[in-house]
Amino acid sequence: MQAIGRDVAVEFRVPFIDISAYRGGTADERADVARQVDEAARAVGFMQIRGHGIEQRVLDDLAAALDGFFGLDLEVKGQYRTSPEVNRGYSPPKSENLSLSLGAQAATRMNDYFEAFNIGMPASSYPGVQLLTEDYPENVWPTAAPEFRDPVWTYFTEAAKVVRVLTTIFADALGLPVGFFDRFTDHSLDVLRMNNYALPPGTVDLDGELRGMGEHTDFGIVTVLWADQVPGLQVLDKQGRWHDVQPADDALLINFGDLMARWTNERWLSTLHRVVPPIVDGTIERRRSAAFFHDGNTDAVIETLPTCVGEGSKYPPITVAEHVRTKLAGSRALQPNAHATREAARAYSARQ
Repeated sequence: MQAIGRDVAVEFRVPFIDISAYRGGTADERADVARQVDEAARAVGFMQIRGHGIEQRVLDDLAAALDGFFGLDLEVKGQYRTSPEVNRGYSPPKSENLSLSLGAQAATRMNDYFEAFNIGMPASSYPGVQLLTEDYPENVWPTAAPEFRDPVWTYFTEAAKVVRVLTTIFADALGLPVGFFDRFTDHSLDVLRMNNYALPPGTVDLDGELRGMGEHTDFGIVTVLWADQVPGLQVLDKQGRWHDVQPADDALLINFGDLMARWTNERWLSTLHRVVPPIVDGTIERRRSAAFFHDGNTDAVIETLPTCVGEGSKYPPITVAEHVRTKLAGSRALQPNAHATREAARAYSARQ
């Protein structure tokens, strides 16, 4: 795939990688996949994967479920809103600001206009493990959309299988023992965030201040993204230029989060990205996406991997819980994150 930057016409490539070798291939085939993943992680921080094993009907059912819920009246959807501290349920338009999750003051005073619905792994799914319900809250399911829960949870479980394959590949790519990441992810803080950008007329004003989703890095280990083939997603390259990225029909977009950047000492990139308004003929075109965030165990300590220390660590050790809470306090509670100086510097540089 090629994407052309809006600011400078430069070829920018998010590579395609077929990971099916990790579902039955030879050792040499798996080694080749691991090599490709390492190259993409170093160069771009994004990739498109094929051979992920999720059937098309599961994706179609997910899309229909999103349409069913987001098509409800705002007043009805608002019944499923939770407090900013609870990463579950409905987030209405202009209630969040993703730029604040990395400490960067917003480029405009307007919050992001998207609406979203979050589900995740509750503490009850990990019997025998002492977990805080504030980190692993129960899900809020919309009874006003009875055909929402089953297809969404089906996709959630399928995406969880994909990330387990991915972390196996990551261990090989980083020269780590087989199963290295298992002890950091056996009660992982996994969240599925479903986003909608086509809102009813009058919900948002089409002016120069409009932002679909502000520039940000993802919080955790790895993100699996399903999205429409509609313009909007932009990725920042190493030269500080933004590029349009549209997923292929048969592929899922994969990108790395801050925790993986910390683990690898920035050998692998936690790439800044954003969503600009997909406006066609004065109307916001429908754009849906579903991001599965694989963040790891809240009590896991993330520190530079021994294969990535090099001349010294760029980050001090941190627990998953501490990192994720400060990021969420930025985006959902609108409290600027003072602990993401490296990410914020990249955001300010791109604006300039």
